[in-house]
Order: sequence, then structure tokens, then C-alpha cells
Amino acid sequence: MDAPTKRVEILPAQRRVMILERVRRNGAATIQELADEIRASPSTIRRDLDHLTEEGYLERTHGGVLLVPPLRATFEREPSINALLQHDQKVAIGLAAAARLNPRDSVIFDSSSTVTEAVRAATLRDIPLTVVTNSLDIAQLCAACPTWRVIMSGGTIRQGSQMMVGEPGETFLKSIHVDICFVGAYAVTGRTLTDATLEVASLKRLMIQSARRTILLVDSSKFQAPAFSTFCDVSAVDEIITDDGIPAEHLAALRSLNVKVTVVPVTPSEA
Repeated sequence: MDAPTKRVEILPAQRRVMILERVRRNGAATIQELADEIRASPSTIRRDLDHLTEEGYLERTHGGVLLVPPLRATFEREPSINALLQHDQKVAIGLAAAARLNPRDSVIFDSSSTVTEAVRAATLRDIPLTVVTNSLDIAQLCAACPTWRVIMSGGTIRQGSQMMVGEPGETFLKSIHVDICFVGAYAVTGRTLTDATLEVASLKRLMIQSARRTILLVDSSKFQAPAFSTFCDVSAVDEIITDDGIPAEHLAALRSLNVKVTVVPVTPSEA
């Protein structure tokens, strides 16, 4: 007799990302369609939809169809969901970014999810680095590397996140000079880079000013309407690494500004 097939549990954050990706692809979906595709009960899907609606990810129409709402300038994704969105793209970008590091470089890693993937890739290279970060998650990843010196910038932990902002981190960043900075953005709009909050934008601005070279790591979904706070002009970065889903018009516009753009191919992971 064959052993029973073990059912793989899908965590709530994973289910919710699957819902968002399904709605993004099709523009709308019914509860039953989502339940069938994700292999979850309609009641579970309803709970997930209630959560996503309350948090601002989705809107419901009178007919029960689910739509992605217009972008809100101050909208912030939950970290557990954001880390899983466009994950294959972020991994590909991270691998390309990690290859830019040289032994004994000093590097700033900001707290974005795409930069986190660059850190994961860099830990496999076994080269000595001096690392500065405002992310508790990234600091833990870096601490596992015996040849890395890891420095936390300091500050106050933002509620619901693993990042530090404000003082004394801002003063500390003004006092250092590093070789390279890896930074993400909430949105890239023309030549403007933005974030959803003033505190994070302020920190990114100082990170860029502290580095001799800055590389922007953004997946192709980030080419959209601006978020709340500008942290720099695209001329302040030395290279943009993105994935092959970037719309052709955005790629052409960046290259017309003489910005170095590296486009990496993405191989979808198995479901």
C-alpha cells in the first residue's frame, strides 16, 4: 500500500502573495477561482481577502470581483508579503549585484527585500567585507560570515519591521565613507527615485551620499507612479540592476539619460 501523500502547508503570507499575483495577471478573480487555483477552502480565501482589503492591497466591486487598487503614495507593503512578491526577479537581481563586490570592500546594504537577496548571494562568495546596514534581518545574515565585519547604523526600530531609522543612525552615516552602496526604491518614475515614508527616504539619501559608488536594485514592478518622498535623482546612482520584465519604454528612457542599466534574465522557480 502506498504511503499517503504528505500535504504541503502554505503559509498565510504565501497564499496572499499567490492571490495578489493571480489578480495582477488577470485584473480580477472570484473567490471560487482563487480557491480552485490555490487549493484552499473558500472560507480561507475570504479571510485572506478580508486581510488584503483591510491592508489596502485590494478592492472589491459590487459583483464580488477583486481588483488591484490604484497606487497610494504612502502605501507600505507588509514585510512578509513584500519579500515574496517578484521573488524570482529579486533573486536574479541579487545574484548579479553580489558579483559587483570585491574582497575587502566596504559596503552599505539598505533594508529593501531585493538588497536582502544580494546579501544572501554575497554570503556564498566567501570574500572579506566591511558591512554597514540598518536592517536587523540583514545583520543576522551577515553575522554568519566569519570574514565580514558587520556594523549596525543605529536608530529606532520601525513598528512592524526589522529596520532602524532616525538618530543616531543618520549622524553615523554622515561620518563614514564606503566603497559601494546597494539600495532599493519603492518606485522609479522617470528620473526620480522615491520611498513611501520620509524616514526611510532620508536614510537612503544619506547612504547614497556616504558611498563612492551606488547601485540601485529594483525589480521591474517598481517602474510606476512615484511614492510619497523623493530620496534622489537617477543621476545619483552609478548603475541600475533590474530584471527582463522592465517595460521597453522605461528602459529606453533610462538609457537616454546615459544611466547604466543591467537587465538580468529571470528563470521562474518551480511552484
